[in-house]
Amino acid sequence: MQALELTDIKSFMNQFLKSDIFDHFLLQEAVITSAASYVIDGRINKGFYGEGELKELGLADKKFLPFGMLRNNFFDLIKGKKTPSSFKFILLLSPENLKRTLESISSSFTENDITGVFINIHYQNQLLSLTTGISYRVFSVDKTLDNEWDRLVRQFLKQHDIPFEEL
Repeated sequence: MQALELTDIKSFMNQFLKSDIFDHFLLQEAVITSAASYVIDGRINKGFYGEGELKELGLADKKFLPFGMLRNNFFDLIKGKKTPSSFKFILLLSPENLKRTLESISSSFTENDITGVFINIHYQNQLLSLTTGISYRVFSVDKTLDNEWDRLVRQFLKQHDIPFEEL
């Protein structure tokens, strides 16, 4: 796990809410506190979609909606003259990207060993931070996946010119 301060809040928020660079992540939860508090559970309401629609949207094997499907809603909740008091987004790797990541680093873990690989974005008291995390289904003292995930997130931020400092 690592904690980073995202130092250019305006630039990050433009990329986060106006571009597709985070769209491939799934949304587990979002909480936005402004005039009211909005709590969004990213779990797919399978009853809302027909089976064919779930397949067509690529959601049949997922538990959570892709961030990109909700990004415009979040933009509408956050935009305006006043900055929200706080917000939190919990994003996780899709099953496909988890499998690809495990293969690319030749990890001894399988997708069945991992509950989730997370990025947590939190804003409060004019501080925007990003923390990483992995939730395991199995006990292990092996931290190579954690270290590699931290490295991949830093690389992702650098690729997209998102300035950060380690906390």
